[in-house]
Amino acid sequence: MKFIEKIFEGFLWNSRFIVLLAVIFSLLGGVALFVVASVDVWSVVGDIAMTYINHAHPEGFHEQIVIGLIGAVDLYLMAIVMFIFSFGLYELFISEIDAAKMSSSSKILEIHSLDELKDKLAKVIVMVLVVNFFQDVLHTEYKGAEEMLYFAGSILGLSLALYFLHKGGNH
Repeated sequence: MKFIEKIFEGFLWNSRFIVLLAVIFSLLGGVALFVVASVDVWSVVGDIAMTYINHAHPEGFHEQIVIGLIGAVDLYLMAIVMFIFSFGLYELFISEIDAAKMSSSSKILEIHSLDELKDKLAKVIVMVLVVNFFQDVLHTEYKGAEEMLYFAGSILGLSLALYFLHKGGNH
């Protein structure tokens, strides 16, 4: 019976390596998002250059630039979520990353518990939501005082959420 228990426990313990699929594909997803966001920024820079070379300033040009750049920031933040998730899963289920321990750079990718991983992911996801909010605000037309009041209330709510998120974290 002890022999079967030892084999089963070995199998059970080694089954954690299935997490490597999530680690690898999260990294690939993060890299893909970085590439797409960088191409978007390059496109915006090209549009700016062509506009100034041709001395043409179409209607809403500055708004288009801001929307394009905010969209790229949104993609970069999502890529960061994917990287934090990937590194966190690896450290929690597989092994500590030796290169990260020896590095004197930022410790943002060091994850020691599932709660720590969730907290880091939550903070970045909230920032993604903030960026999405501002992207949506740029497309919104306000037709009256009541809509402006709702807009002001949403900014107040967002500000309070960011305040409490910052206040509750370890700095």
